[in-house]
Amino acid sequence: MIVVLLLPVLPLHAETNDVKPIISIIIDDMGDRQFLDERVIDLPGKVTCAFLPHATFTSRYAHKAHAHGKEVMLHMPMQPENNEKMPPFGLSLDMNKDQFITQLQAAINAVPHVRGINNHMGSLLTQFPGHMSWFMQTLKDNKSLYFVDSRTTTKTVAAFIANEYNIPVVERDIFLDASQDKNEILRQFKLLLHNARLTGSAIAIGHPYPETLEVLEKEIPKLDSLNIKLVPITSTIRHRVTRRQAWQTYSSPSRKVVKN
Repeated sequence: MIVVLLLPVLPLHAETNDVKPIISIIIDDMGDRQFLDERVIDLPGKVTCAFLPHATFTSRYAHKAHAHGKEVMLHMPMQPENNEKMPPFGLSLDMNKDQFITQLQAAINAVPHVRGINNHMGSLLTQFPGHMSWFMQTLKDNKSLYFVDSRTTTKTVAAFIANEYNIPVVERDIFLDASQDKNEILRQFKLLLHNARLTGSAIAIGHPYPETLEVLEKEIPKLDSLNIKLVPITSTIRHRVTRRQAWQTYSSPSRKVVKN
C-alpha cells in the first residue's frame, strides 16, 4: 500500500516568493485627547485607530481618521479584574443579556466608519464564555465586525468564542508601550518587526502617548527600506485566516490518497 500525501506549498514566512512581511499597529484610547489624536491621524501609513465610545472627540476624529485612509475600530471598555475602575459605557458581568447587547450596540453606533472592535481592559469579562457569546452574536448582527483580542489576560476565551460564531478574529502579539520609556518602546517595535519576519505578520497595540508617537513618527518611514509593509488590521486578519485555512486543508485526512 502506498500512501501519497498531497502537500500544499506554504511559506514559512511572508518573505518567501518575494512577499513582504506585514505588520498592523493599533492605537487605542483615541477620542479623549485632541492634540494627540491629531498626531495619530497624521502618522504615515495605514495605522489603525481604535476609539473609545462616547468620548469627547470620537465622532469628529473617527470621521477624520477615515478621511485620511486610517481604519477605524471601537475600543470597547470591558470589566477588568482586581476591581480596577472601568470607564463609563463599559460591559460588565452584572448586566443581563438585554442590557449587555444594548450597551454594546450603542457603543458601535457611536463610532463612525467602525470596521471592528478590540477590548479596553476586559481581563475579567473575556474569561466568561456566556458574555462573550452575547458579544460575538452582536458583532455578527452588525455585518460581521471583526474582533481583535487585546489579550489583557492569558485566560481569555474571546478568540475561541469568536471562531464558534465565524467572527474574523486575531490576537495582539506586542504591546508597544507597557512602559512609556522611549528606548523600551523602540525595543518592542523592533520585536514586532522580528516577529513579522518569522511568521509573515505581527500585530502591535499602542497608545497615544507622546513617547509612543515620537517613536512611530521616526520608525514607520523606515519600513520600506526594511522590506516590511504596514497594513490595516483587516489585511492582517485576512492573511492569518488564509494561512490557517491552508494548514487545515493540509492537515485534513482527506488530503491523503491511498493506493493499493
